[in-house]
Amino acid sequence: MNASLDAALNEAESRFIAANPASASRHAVARNAMPGGNTRTVLHYDPFPLCWARGEGTVLEDLDGHRYVDFLGEYSAGFYGHSHPLILDAIRAALANGIVLGGPNRYEAELAGLLKRRFPSLQKVRFCNSGTEANLFALQTARAVSRRNKVMVFGGAYHGGVFYFRSGGMPLNLPLDWVIAPYNDIEASLALIRQHRTDLAAILVEPMQGSGGCLPADPAFLLALRQACTENDIILIFDEVMTSRLSSGGLQASLGVTPDMTTLGKYLGGGLSFGAFGGRSDLMQHFDPEQPDSWPHAGTFNNNVLSMAAGLTGLRDLCTPETIATLNDKGEALRQGVNALAARHGVPMVATGCGSFANLHFSDHPIRSAADIDPAGEARRKLLHKLLHLDLMAAGQFLARRGYIALNIAMVDEEITGFLAAIEEFMVTRRALLLT
Repeated sequence: MNASLDAALNEAESRFIAANPASASRHAVARNAMPGGNTRTVLHYDPFPLCWARGEGTVLEDLDGHRYVDFLGEYSAGFYGHSHPLILDAIRAALANGIVLGGPNRYEAELAGLLKRRFPSLQKVRFCNSGTEANLFALQTARAVSRRNKVMVFGGAYHGGVFYFRSGGMPLNLPLDWVIAPYNDIEASLALIRQHRTDLAAILVEPMQGSGGCLPADPAFLLALRQACTENDIILIFDEVMTSRLSSGGLQASLGVTPDMTTLGKYLGGGLSFGAFGGRSDLMQHFDPEQPDSWPHAGTFNNNVLSMAAGLTGLRDLCTPETIATLNDKGEALRQGVNALAARHGVPMVATGCGSFANLHFSDHPIRSAADIDPAGEARRKLLHKLLHLDLMAAGQFLARRGYIALNIAMVDEEITGFLAAIEEFMVTRRALLLT
């Protein structure tokens, strides 16, 4: 089965199809109503995605009754694990009192106040429904305040469903006047800022590129952006939709770099839909309806009762500094374990990331930005990621096909050990293919 990569993939795919008839049937039915049987592109993989029946703690169970340790963590939104009893109790209590009330509710002000106390940049905050919306509102705020049009982003970045900056962008990207700079490259980024400084409204950056491969920004890089924005009256926006969980105040707190605005999402809704944007009071005051000439900020479900209740309970009662530190240590152990195994077995694999995030790359050198990933080998790397994904699912381990991992607070050390054992089995079994 290891005679070639194609042979190995054919064997692994056949095994997967035979093991998962219920998911295959569900996918076939779904295709009748949805293009590709899917309504969220990142969840699709071939030959078909598993269909989940339930989740509890760290364990997912599919329609065929197979159980998996969940290392995907709903792309970081599943920080609290599945069906945490405190979150469920908060949702049940909210349900009992009505969920579409058409006005402010008892939860949102407390949640907003807690966010303000935790995140250094949040003098005022507004809620929305997703990280995509949060970035859209933050960017439009910066453009409206500055009366400038250009926005700097970074190659490899993802800021939501209409903000892709990998491989030249996507057809559905919003047609803003983008300036795309190289991530983690201080000199080149500063040169572009100097070139466009009179037209730049904002710089939008992830302190760790998540979808780009869990690539942390160098602190010096973020500090250079902060100084350049201050000097040129450009609004610096940190997209902490993912990285807000890496300390009680996000990476901005742990790195000591405070942006002008911050966008949030994912787990902060307690597992329900959530987004938020905020920053300096002088920027956010434009949304104050008690002020003359205020700007409208619409969204029927911005303060929906269930997200506010679940988000408040999670952030207040579960997302403590101690819990975050413990989970970050588990992530560090996982990354170190993968890299040590790769060195021991002499295979080209590297785990990148920060805190409770990791991404597995097929590479024989360190990766700091999209520029460090050779585009010539992309097709082969995709096939290797497919093989890794199929092999790990056969071993009861679930992660994103692209190698992305986000841990959750229910995870125990034994599950990290089990994952590393499955990775080592892959390295040993598929070593000849990895070295080809």
